[in-house]
Amino acid sequence: MPANPLVILLAAVCLAGPLTAGCSVRYNDDAAVREVMTTTDASIISYHVRSYQADLREFITRLYARNPKYEKDPELRLRKVDAIFRPGLPGGCLGRGKSSAELLAAAFSPESEGEDRVYLLGQGLVKSIKEAYGLDEIELFWTGLQVSLERLQRLHFNLSQVNWRLKTCRDQAGGLLFLTNGMGENGSINMGYEVLMTRMLTRIEDDIFLRGGLPDKYMFRMSTIFLTIAL
Repeated sequence: MPANPLVILLAAVCLAGPLTAGCSVRYNDDAAVREVMTTTDASIISYHVRSYQADLREFITRLYARNPKYEKDPELRLRKVDAIFRPGLPGGCLGRGKSSAELLAAAFSPESEGEDRVYLLGQGLVKSIKEAYGLDEIELFWTGLQVSLERLQRLHFNLSQVNWRLKTCRDQAGGLLFLTNGMGENGSINMGYEVLMTRMLTRIEDDIFLRGGLPDKYMFRMSTIFLTIAL
């Protein structure tokens, strides 16, 4: 029987604890104490949070490459991606004041015709992670109990719905709002959406399991709404 990925990850964290402890924090003279006190589940969650950033950046970059109609200027696309992850940059505040659920809904809304849907979706996905893991509230993960199980479950629901909508939502002309797998604008095969989305959903499922819950299987309809994560 193949090994459970979570078991493998747990073993890796135990062997390399100092390498994975903490989450984007400012280390000081007490770093060694933090490494000793940080629990294994918190180390795993910290690792997952860092991994989301890399996967989401690649995911959004791929979406732009496959859907150049939303932003034709390649250099401007790069600046927009940077602005999503660094809100202090010009253009990074366009989603300020909106929840992740509002941004995700706008990315697929008929009312967003003519807007940059990739940018809206990217902002919504990144903000979803911040809200679910409380990244604006928590400086350092000491224990997995700091992360809300309910927020993780809502995050899993919303990302599952994004995955579904990417494959099904169409414009008034009948074309998909987002093209995913297929030939990119430079002639390359633009694959990997399913891999990236599955990887992110699996991490969320593992964190839900660490918090004592189980992810649900969802059936979506076109009327299904995105859930508010940070209540």
